[in-house]
Amino acid sequence: MDRYLTTAEVAHRYRTAESTVRYWRHTGYGPRGVKVGRRVLYLESEIARFDQELRERSDGWVLGA
Repeated sequence: MDRYLTTAEVAHRYRTAESTVRYWRHTGYGPRGVKVGRRVLYLESEIARFDQELRERSDGWVLGA
């Protein structure tokens, strides 16, 4: 069963600010959040999907190229 993460936990995972995670959500970038009452939560499986997307985007990227 998937666990839900808070915005703070997602920000900590990606070493960024909570405001950045909120901005990602606003622009459609990043893991998709689920509104639960007044909170936005993120399924661990959605975090895994976003991680995979990041890995695929970085394939072939070379420092200094």
